[in-house]
Amino acid sequence: MLFSTFLESVVKIKHLELSGEDSHAKMSPPYRLELAEKMKAKSKPPRKAAVMALFYPNTADETHLVLILRKTYRGVHSAQVGFPGGKYEDDDNNDLQQTAIRETEEEIGVARMHIDVLKKMSPLYIPPSNFMVHPYIGISKEYLIFTKQDEEVEAIIEVKLTDFLSKKNTLTATVPTSFDVEVDVPAFKFNNHIVWGATAMMLGEIKDLLKQVL
Repeated sequence: MLFSTFLESVVKIKHLELSGEDSHAKMSPPYRLELAEKMKAKSKPPRKAAVMALFYPNTADETHLVLILRKTYRGVHSAQVGFPGGKYEDDDNNDLQQTAIRETEEEIGVARMHIDVLKKMSPLYIPPSNFMVHPYIGISKEYLIFTKQDEEVEAIIEVKLTDFLSKKNTLTATVPTSFDVEVDVPAFKFNNHIVWGATAMMLGEIKDLLKQVL
C-alpha cells in the first residue's frame, strides 16, 4: 500500500475503540494465563516499559513497519523479534510515550523529531519478565535510514504493510520457552522470522485496528 494512501486512512484510528484482550487472546500462548496468575499471586509490582510500532515509507512510497531482532543473551526475551522499545527511566518524566520515543531513537536510530505518535494501544502484562508494556503506534513521514544499537539489536526487520495484514502470514509455530520446553503457539511470520508471544499479541491488536480503516 502506498504510504500516501495509508496516511489518508490511518488517522481514523484515533477515534476507534481498542479491542484489547479480545485481540490479544487470538495470539496468546496457551500457558500465558496460568503464568500471569502465578506472577500476580507473588504480589510483586510490575516494572514499566513502552514500545513503538513505527510505520514509514520506503523509497518507492510503500508502507512498512519496523521490528527488531534482539541479541542472544541470558534472559527470557533472548533472540526474539520485538518492537523497538524498553523500560521506563526516571528521565522520561512519568511519560511512557517519551519512553517509547527515546528507546526507538536509541535502538534503531530514528530521531524523535521524525516520530509522530498516533495512538496508544492497550497495555500488556509480560509474565516471564514482570513488565507492563505500553505500546504506541507511530508514524514517520520520512524515508528512514536505520542505525541499530549493536549492544541490544541483532538485526532490523522491515515488514511490508501488505505482508503484515495478509492472513497467510499467521500460523502456528513450535517455539522454545523460558521453561526449557517447546510449545505450539499462534505466531506471525515476516521475512522468515517467527514473531510470537507478547509482540504477536500487540501486533494482533494493531492489525485488528488497522483493518477497520484500510
